[in-house]
Amino acid sequence: MNIGEAAAASGLPAKTIRYYEEIGLIRPKRDSNGYRAFAEDDVHRLAFLNRSRGLGFSIEDCRALLGLYADDTRASEDVKRLAADHLTRIDARIAELQALRATVAGLVDACAGDGRPDCPILEDLATGPLCAHQKPKPLA
Repeated sequence: MNIGEAAAASGLPAKTIRYYEEIGLIRPKRDSNGYRAFAEDDVHRLAFLNRSRGLGFSIEDCRALLGLYADDTRASEDVKRLAADHLTRIDARIAELQALRATVAGLVDACAGDGRPDCPILEDLATGPLCAHQKPKPLA
């Protein structure tokens, strides 16, 4: 099947499929005129990647998962370890988002939201502490 058919069958855009080929996650065969020719196995791998990426696994995690999936001698503990590491990263991100939400909610609550020009939200943005992942930037 061609890339359009593979895209429809896997749920991935053709551009993503080309990218996955470029980085070596998939290797479809080429027909005599040079066009990609996707087999059912290729589409299955693409759907696997679509689901994996949808669950937030990184490209490198997906590469490892595909390798484990293809390895009949794999140990399920290897797969579980990879997924557990991902779960730890998800939990850390959730904690970051909860802290971020609490900060923004506090700012929203502190603002009267009326016709006056003073606004604690803008005051905090201009003078408040930097987030841990930011570097200081001068105001223009």
